[in-house]
Amino acid sequence: MPMRLSRRAVLATLAISGPVSAWAQPARLPAELAQSELVLRGQKRFRVWGFEVYDASLWTLPSFNAAQAETQLLALELHYLRDFAAKDIAERSIKEMRRSGPMSAEQESRWMTDMLRVLPNVRQGDRLLGLQRPGEAAVFWHNGRPRGEVRDAEFARRFFGIWLSPQTSEPALRQALLGGAS
Repeated sequence: MPMRLSRRAVLATLAISGPVSAWAQPARLPAELAQSELVLRGQKRFRVWGFEVYDASLWTLPSFNAAQAETQLLALELHYLRDFAAKDIAERSIKEMRRSGPMSAEQESRWMTDMLRVLPNVRQGDRLLGLQRPGEAAVFWHNGRPRGEVRDAEFARRFFGIWLSPQTSEPALRQALLGGAS
């Protein structure tokens, strides 16, 4: 016989576990990708020192191979849970991109300029979407509006490598985004 819970018991359970958020709902393909064949590969809430930073979702083709992520079409969607200045995002991105190998001062300067052009200041609730066009570019949207692209294959590889490279500073986030694939 199934166990029946009273309305009060259900409400008490919800109060203990916290509010049901949009994060608990099935993810929908972002409108910017509506004409693509991308599917949700994985998602995870990213926290630093207990502070919630963003909810990340990785969208890939069904044939995605995690071992060759830098050579495949993919999109990374970030729903921000805090406010950040574009300059802070770009500086942190450069720091993380260095994990994939050395870069020249000229390369760092060019990529910083590119990121400041395509990445906005973000506020809690904003959504950034980046699309990796392998061997070609990284394309960015902010809250569904085009922000621009960086036509540099090495930039795209290193930028998405922040989350997907085996050298990432956040291996648990990488594992969740890859849906358990390595």
